[in-house]
Amino acid sequence: MEITASQVKELRERTGAGMMECKKALTEAGGNIDAAAEALRKSGLAKADKKADRVAAEGRVSLAQKGDRAVLVEVNSETDFVAKDENFMQFCEAVADVAVGVDDIEALKAAALGGQTVEEARAALIAKVGENVQVRRMVSMRSGNTIAGYVHGGRIGVLVELEGGDAELARGLAMHVAAMNPPHNKASDVPAEFLAKEKEIELAKMSDKDRAKPADILEKIISGKIAKIVNEVTLYGQPYVLDTDRSVEQVLKAAGAEVVRFERLAVGEGIEKVVEDYAAEVMKQAGLA
Repeated sequence: MEITASQVKELRERTGAGMMECKKALTEAGGNIDAAAEALRKSGLAKADKKADRVAAEGRVSLAQKGDRAVLVEVNSETDFVAKDENFMQFCEAVADVAVGVDDIEALKAAALGGQTVEEARAALIAKVGENVQVRRMVSMRSGNTIAGYVHGGRIGVLVELEGGDAELARGLAMHVAAMNPPHNKASDVPAEFLAKEKEIELAKMSDKDRAKPADILEKIISGKIAKIVNEVTLYGQPYVLDTDRSVEQVLKAAGAEVVRFERLAVGEGIEKVVEDYAAEVMKQAGLA
């Protein structure tokens, strides 16, 4: 049976589901719009698309590890209230478990989860919790080295690959990255452009008297300031949060270990949040503003 564009349009208007979902539902229902609408409601796809444009900047980061593979997945909701909902948290954990077996976020959305795809399960969750839900990002590591994963409060997740050392040290370093958020691993990872800009800034901040000093003295002063900045923006240079008398580099050297890489996800980073001023809105509606 041929499904017409007008049938798809009508079903979309009734349910808010996507065009392809509507066409599929109509095909399976033999063109019966009522039956197709009921099927979409049961699958959770109805009304899911209507919430798709709403900002979802809350949510959770979930961790899963199996064998030599570890993953972090960020799933977003609109409110912190839903982020703490049992159904939402169970979905996040289930999605993370599935993510261990895939390579990227698109493959994750298409992967099987409980007799349906992750994307279909997401749509069903939207119908249940009444908010936009997005499976936004995932990062993964696979290595024969030690991989530690750490999630702080469901909002910040970290993976650390450690060569040498042990699992306890790797977890401590993951906690450090969660707390201190270093942009880079080692001094050699800091971009030359960043260093040049910082040197320019430090020179501009100096007094005419200091800038008039001999070139070799001036270079030592600037080098010292840049070295301090490099320590602040690198994991190796920062004071270790579990032993602030030593730098991370000193802790690693004592353990005969090296951080190969790390990944960090924080809920909602990079998403522009809508700040609601309810008082102003009420005043506006009352004609008082």
